[in-house]
Amino acid sequence: MNLTIRNVPKDVVERLRARAARNQRSLQEELLGIIETAAREPAPGDLAALHADVRRLGLTRTSEATAMIRADRDSR
Repeated sequence: MNLTIRNVPKDVVERLRARAARNQRSLQEELLGIIETAAREPAPGDLAALHADVRRLGLTRTSEATAMIRADRDSR
């Protein structure tokens, strides 16, 4: 299957080309890798993925999760 993205700003294309070069890939391979990674991420509201993340992080109390969310938000 083919996918076309139109009107990509020149600076974005140049950054993607540089990223591909750093990863020793063609631009096509780099873009496919980015898309595959994005497609594997859980959809917003995916409770099963959220539950798995909570278990992986070892969170046991709401306050722990709240602190992590605040720290993430404050780092932006």
